[in-house]
Amino acid sequence: MAGCRPGAPGSEQAWLEVAQAFIQETLCPPGKEPDVQLAQLVIDCVKTTWLSQGTSQGLTLPLSYSFVSVKDLRTHQRLPCCSHLSWSSTVYQAWAQEAGPRGVPLPRERLLLLGTLTDLSGNLEQECRNGSLYIRDNTGALDCELIDLDLSWLGHLFLFPSWSYLPSPMKSPGEGHVELWGTPVPVFPLTISPGPLTPIPVVYPEMASRLLRYRSKHRNVQPNLAGNLIRFSALVKSQKKAYFVLFLGGSSPAGTQVSVIVQVPAQLVWHRALCPGRAYVLMELRVSKLPGHRYRVWMTSTSSQLLPLKPECVRELELELAGVPLEADPQSLPRPSSPQDKKRPGPDCLVRDSILLSYTGMVTDTLNQPAGLYELDRKLELCLAYQQFRGLRRVVRPGVRLELQDVHLLQSVGGGTRRPILAPCLRGAVLLRGFSHQVPEIQFSHQVPQASLYEQLVWEHQLGLPIYLWATKALEDLACKLCPHVLRYHQFLKYSSPGDPSLGLQILAPILEVLIPPGCPGRNTHSEILEEPHHCPLQKYTQLQTPCFFPTLAFLKEEAKRRAWASFDPKTLLPLPEASHLPSWQLNQRLAWSWQCLLPSAFRPAPVLLGILVPSSRKGCLQLRDQSGSLSCLLLAQPLQPLTDPRLIGCLVRADRFQLVIERNVRSSFPSWKELSTTDFIQKKQARVYVQFLLADALILSVPRPVLHSATSSTPPRTEPSPPEGPHIEQSRLFLLSHKEALMKRNFSVPPSASSEVPQPTLSFHVLGRWLGGTQRKEGTGWGPAEPKEDENSDQKVLLLFLGSSVRWFEFLHPGHVYRLVASGPPTLMLFEEGGSSCVSQHPLELAGCASCLTVQDEWTVELASSQDIPEVLGIRPTLPESSLTDLLSGNFADSLVSFSAEIVSHLWMKPGSSGAVRRCVKLTVALETADYKFPPHLDVYIEDPHLPPPLGLLPGARVYFHQLEKRVSRSHNVYCCFRSSTCVQVLHFPPDTTVSAPLPHIYLAELLQGDKAPFRATASCHVVSVFSLHLLWVCAHCTSICPQSSAEVDEPLTLFLWTLCTSFSVLRPMVLSFELERKPSKIIPLEAPRLQRFQCGESPFLTRVNPKIRLSCLSIQEHEHPNALGALVSSC
Repeated sequence: MAGCRPGAPGSEQAWLEVAQAFIQETLCPPGKEPDVQLAQLVIDCVKTTWLSQGTSQGLTLPLSYSFVSVKDLRTHQRLPCCSHLSWSSTVYQAWAQEAGPRGVPLPRERLLLLGTLTDLSGNLEQECRNGSLYIRDNTGALDCELIDLDLSWLGHLFLFPSWSYLPSPMKSPGEGHVELWGTPVPVFPLTISPGPLTPIPVVYPEMASRLLRYRSKHRNVQPNLAGNLIRFSALVKSQKKAYFVLFLGGSSPAGTQVSVIVQVPAQLVWHRALCPGRAYVLMELRVSKLPGHRYRVWMTSTSSQLLPLKPECVRELELELAGVPLEADPQSLPRPSSPQDKKRPGPDCLVRDSILLSYTGMVTDTLNQPAGLYELDRKLELCLAYQQFRGLRRVVRPGVRLELQDVHLLQSVGGGTRRPILAPCLRGAVLLRGFSHQVPEIQFSHQVPQASLYEQLVWEHQLGLPIYLWATKALEDLACKLCPHVLRYHQFLKYSSPGDPSLGLQILAPILEVLIPPGCPGRNTHSEILEEPHHCPLQKYTQLQTPCFFPTLAFLKEEAKRRAWASFDPKTLLPLPEASHLPSWQLNQRLAWSWQCLLPSAFRPAPVLLGILVPSSRKGCLQLRDQSGSLSCLLLAQPLQPLTDPRLIGCLVRADRFQLVIERNVRSSFPSWKELSTTDFIQKKQARVYVQFLLADALILSVPRPVLHSATSSTPPRTEPSPPEGPHIEQSRLFLLSHKEALMKRNFSVPPSASSEVPQPTLSFHVLGRWLGGTQRKEGTGWGPAEPKEDENSDQKVLLLFLGSSVRWFEFLHPGHVYRLVASGPPTLMLFEEGGSSCVSQHPLELAGCASCLTVQDEWTVELASSQDIPEVLGIRPTLPESSLTDLLSGNFADSLVSFSAEIVSHLWMKPGSSGAVRRCVKLTVALETADYKFPPHLDVYIEDPHLPPPLGLLPGARVYFHQLEKRVSRSHNVYCCFRSSTCVQVLHFPPDTTVSAPLPHIYLAELLQGDKAPFRATASCHVVSVFSLHLLWVCAHCTSICPQSSAEVDEPLTLFLWTLCTSFSVLRPMVLSFELERKPSKIIPLEAPRLQRFQCGESPFLTRVNPKIRLSCLSIQEHEHPNALGALVSSC
């Protein structure tokens, strides 16, 4: 810092001239003649202190030092520093090494600081006194801290030879404080007041205690109280007044103790001068009774003084106590408890008692400064939150030595805290015993205002220490998730008021409501300090089981992947009875896709989902984002109710009920089921992680908009073009959405002059709708009347094209709802009619019945129309059109586009060449819901490129609405459906949290002849009567690959052996078969009638009716438990 240095550093005369000018400006009374005597006294004081170091190198004046005023120190010194006038460089180096290897020592500046030590901040009014100390000169006042204060120093001018200055971490103008290391040097000699001419009459604690209880003629006397200081409380500051309580006792620790309340503003500074164990005299006390307190107490008056007790200067006052006691004798104040006084609670005890003790140690780490959490001696934690430690917060940092009087020791508090905790309540005191040599740590995450959320949790919400420690850890995790890009730290941790709630408190509120018992009484500060037995929030506690935690989205995603692959076991996905009969291609096909759903209960402790809801224009889905990354999500407002309100974009979403879904895709080449435990056959694996939940189960919190750009923007920020000249207004138009097409990559024609690059497919979707009225303009907070149309009977249908950044609206647009398209900019005529049919060719517009196409610009927004915006004559009611079951399963191809809702039964990835698939696709088997069928009919839905990967949420157990699927019929007369560009999918229900697999129905094979009344999957007890074909796969013993082979001859020994085996009773035996129909039930063609067929039994021919063959796909084979019970069933097989 640039101080008031002389122009010629080597000239003593120049230094003296600068010093005299500084003294006149900052120390002399303003408006008076220069005080030569004061200037000379100051210079002599500096010279004497400078020469006391013994290494002045012949210099009588510290020419390298410059004077600094309070104002200059506050405004120009931006970095922490220290100054030691009487120290040599060697002494300073030794002092700096005490900062330790982890700390950075305070840098040394050569500055001279002078000022008056006072407890008045600025003016001379007593109301401004709050127990703080200041250094004051003509330029202002500066907060200071002093370890051992002598009250006789107040109001005197001092030179401070050793001090350190720490500016405010909040960089607020005029903040910062000075820490006074050494004893200040008085500029004027301090006058020593002579003792009293006559001994002071005093009463001792025992007599003072009796005076409080007896009605006598001495009750109005203001006695002087003498005794040893046993302890004193913390300084309590409220909106009305500030006070503290000191306790005086006799020479014996077991004697009577008397409490004295000090609340006169001019006497609050006594709190800095008191030292337990010393003897004092309190002059002119008075008796008072506190509201809500049982007994009367002693209290200082405005004329009271605090004097050191000198036995030769006092005499005991003899008083005669007569009359009846006013009240019963209260319990005497016991001495502070020691660890031996209390019995440690056993492990089976739920409620534990803290231990009251005293402790002296060094702060070794700052855990959370605004929360009042520190580390002591590398082995304990210190919590100062249960005292009003605002002034102490700026001093306490690593390297500070503290003496804790009557502090609570809590062990095994839980909530993620493992070390013992020391926490003082209002009864105890925290005394400074040494300042830190280190520069304060820069913790931007802890830059919070004075009245922060942490204080509110303790003083208003009455949190116990275990819950408070968990809450501070949760707020710290939340700050790491959201600050500073989503929120500023002071916004997140600010004091919560009814009109301005704190975001941090809103997030924690649902958990705190469960943890905090109802009707918890507030803290009574007087009772907490005065009453015995002692009662405070720290006296009793219960070990807390961590209720939940707030993981980052990146951690949640990685942990989901880790658990999904850790639990991936092909043998579990394909149980042995089922996998043992599957060929290689079918084995790998069933392993190609699998999924896992993790609920919060699967974690310990349970996670709470938290993030900013933003749409992704790159993926076209919604995402939750925080500082660590993003997580795709699928949301429903309620079951059967989609997400329609775009105002949710940018809101903070908190959910403790959700499904964390992991879809696993595996490319493998297992030759058979025996190699399922060999991971070498897995060539590639990847996972898609997303979360799905209901908004009804979530807490939606609005976030201040100015700080949301980095969190909600799906693309990097770019330089915005300069706005066009002219006024800017908002224009909008209502439209009713009737159909939404699939989100996919499409090709668009680009004018030849637009770009030389080859156009690439662009992620986009189309919306078909109808305008409701004309264009409206913003008027105040609402919308003005719609502009009249030239032809009200003209076709209002429009095709809206969303591409680029505008695809972010995809998840909010649903058929049957009314939306408002909003554009901001200069007034433009025919704004929503521009574009005509230039976006797409005329033929699709003619097919859609639209006259025009409009491309939605990136900067336009979409809003959900309010009820007053929608014309009443329309009576709009969103419905989901569905095709009838007859049309869906019939052979009528007049309308090949069908819509229906169904529950997904299975999800299967199919590779090219497997089961007739020409290219890779996803096969969904869905169960249609109908009351006409005992067993719901099943249908296959195929999803192929460019619709891959499939939309989120297509999971077994989910109920989904499919709109405009293309219906097809296979050569085997099975009905199936395929995705096309006009298809739209909407998830109606998520899979249930707990899936209970119902057993397959057990039927007779003859029941399958009932056609559409037969179940899709079932089990049957049957008998194998013949084997049609047998296919062997030869696996190399070295590389485990399948060897090429040709067909075997009939007369080969192996063929004969297998023929014999297949006709033996080892194969032709009873079994329990689980199967599914290879052909889905449908009404496309009637079932074939039984045909007459001739059989030969010996020499007798038989003619009987034979039903058509039914093709089944085997799911599993099990041995029958009672083979002899199958006699009646064999004939039906």
